[in-house]
Amino acid sequence: MELCQANVATQGTAMSMGPVAAVHEVSRTTERLPFTIRRVENEDDLLKAVRVRYDAYARHVPDFARSLALPEAADYESDTIVLLAESKLDGTALGTARIRTNIHHPLHIEESVMLPQWLQGRRLGEVERLGVNQGRIGHVVKVALVKAFFEYFENNGFDYAVITGRAPVDRQYEQLMFTDVFGEKEMVPMRHIGDIPHRVMAFEIATGEARWTAAAHPMLKFFRHTHHPDINVGPKAEPCFSAPRVPQRAPAASTSVAMRELALA
Repeated sequence: MELCQANVATQGTAMSMGPVAAVHEVSRTTERLPFTIRRVENEDDLLKAVRVRYDAYARHVPDFARSLALPEAADYESDTIVLLAESKLDGTALGTARIRTNIHHPLHIEESVMLPQWLQGRRLGEVERLGVNQGRIGHVVKVALVKAFFEYFENNGFDYAVITGRAPVDRQYEQLMFTDVFGEKEMVPMRHIGDIPHRVMAFEIATGEARWTAAAHPMLKFFRHTHHPDINVGPKAEPCFSAPRVPQRAPAASTSVAMRELALA
């Protein structure tokens, strides 16, 4: 199943990759997107991301979404960054994801499970709270957010990306070649996600491109052999804001734009 069929303006020529092509011998094209992806650096941007997050979860898991109406403590922690996708046309918030690392704190996953020995002592990044607009543009945004978090992990020397996926979202991470941390397709209730059963999966960053190349992965060109200047995960420096300021009331679910969680298919 193809992960993305996006019509975007491309500079350069398309490339044909064989499954055993040498990674460093492939030149990169440049592709512009109709939106930008950047890390949140101030509280106004954070509130825009929270609104997207809230609406996305309200569509699929409304009971749990009530706990996401305001910024969470994790949004302000020093080893967390929040990504925000915005339309170039009008600045509308189109998608968001949060990356939490184990540099200073345990991962949220570790509130529910003990990670196996092969992940202990590793530099880990957890992707959570991913939500995008419904429709074609949301589909492209979500794939670009996936590329953004892979770039962040690689640029900052992380060993593994770790995620949790409820059914059927877990199959989409499986498409990306994440593998089960515990038993095959085993579902575990996640305390920090309303005790909803999720599949815990991991992706080794260092071998990712080689594995995608060997598998002739349909997203290899987009992820690895195309430069997207509109995706900017920023420097290694910590975000600027440090103290939460939240709206006086919870944002209402959007009625004009339907939202959804990550759906790569």
